Amino acid sequence: MHASSGFQGRSAGLGLALLSAFAFGGSGVAAKPLIEAGLDPLHVVWLRVAGAAVIMLPVAWRHRNLVRERPALLAGFGLFAVAGVQAFYFASISRIPVGVALLVEYLAPALVLGWVRFVQRRPVTRAAAVGVVLAVGGLACVVEVWAGLSFDLLGLLLALGAACCQVGYFVLSDHGGQGGRDGEGERAEPPHPVGVIAYGLIVGAAVLTAVARPWGMDWSLLGGSAGMNGDEVPAWLLLGWIVLLATVLAYITGVVSVRLLSPQVAGVVACLEAVIATGLAWVLLGEHLSAPQLIGGFVVLTGAFIAQSAAPKPPSGPVAAGAGTGVVAGDVEGELSSGRAPH
Repeated sequence: MHASSGFQGRSAGLGLALLSAFAFGGSGVAAKPLIEAGLDPLHVVWLRVAGAAVIMLPVAWRHRNLVRERPALLAGFGLFAVAGVQAFYFASISRIPVGVALLVEYLAPALVLGWVRFVQRRPVTRAAAVGVVLAVGGLACVVEVWAGLSFDLLGLLLALGAACCQVGYFVLSDHGGQGGRDGEGERAEPPHPVGVIAYGLIVGAAVLTAVARPWGMDWSLLGGSAGMNGDEVPAWLLLGWIVLLATVLAYITGVVSVRLLSPQVAGVVACLEAVIATGLAWVLLGEHLSAPQLIGGFVVLTGAFIAQSAAPKPPSGPVAAGAGTGVVAGDVEGELSSGRAPH
C-alpha cells in the first residue's frame, strides 16, 4: 500500500516537474514578440514580476513572518534571482536567440564552483572540474567561436550577467542558510518556499519599478498584437502567458514536484527547460540553431548537471548547487524547485 502510494506520488511529482519545465521554458518565447513589438525589455520584465507579485500577495501576507526572520534571503532572492536574472535575460533575448541565452545561463553552476574553489578556497571534486570544462567547451560550440564570435557580443554579455546574478543569489543564500537558527540556538525550520517566492517577487517588483520606470511605457502596445513567426498574437495573451503560466504556475508546480520527488531528481528534469525553450523558439519563433550549436547545448547541459551533482557540501551547511534557471542554496535548497530563478 505504502509502495503504491509512493509510486503514485513520484509519478505525480515527475509530471509536475515536467509541467514546470515547460512553463518556465516558454517565458522567453512569449516575451520576445512583445519586445520586438516595441516594448522595452525592462518594461516586459516589470509587467511579469509586478503581475505575479500582485497574484502572490495573499501568500506573502500568510508568510509575513519571513520579513522578520529572513530579510537577507528575501532581499537576495528579489534582487538577484528575480530582478537581476530576468532583466539581463530578457535584455539578452532581444539580441540573441532564446535557446542560446538560456544555455549561456547554464554556466551558473560552473561559476558557483569557481567561487567555492578560488574565493572560499574549498576543494572541489574532479567530477565537478570535468563538469565545468564541459560546460565551457559546450558554450564555445553554442556561440561558434570558430566563426570569430560573430554572435552579438552584447547579447552574450547580458546572458552572462543573468548567470552572474544567479551566482550572487547562490552565495547570499549560502550565508543566510548557515545562520538559520532560532532564538534558543536550535536549528530553525527552513522558510516556506512559496513564501520566499512571493516576497522575492515583491522585492523584485519594487526594484524594477525604480529601474524600469513603467510610467513611461507605451501601454497602448498591450492592446495591439505581436508577431510570432509570421502570425499575429494579441499582446495581452502573451503577457498572460508570461505572468500566469511562466511564473505563477511554473513556480507552484516546481515547488510541489520537489516535495514529491527530491531536489536531485527535480534538478535533472529542470535541465530539460533549456531543451524545451530551444524547441519552442524553433517552432514558434523560427529560431533555428545549427548542428554544432545543438551539440554544444547538449554538452553545456551535461556539464551543468555534473557540476550540480558534484557540488561540495561545507561542514556547517549546504553549498549552493543546481543548474540553469535555478538553484537555491542554504536551508531552502531543494524547496524552491531546485532553486529556480524565474525565467
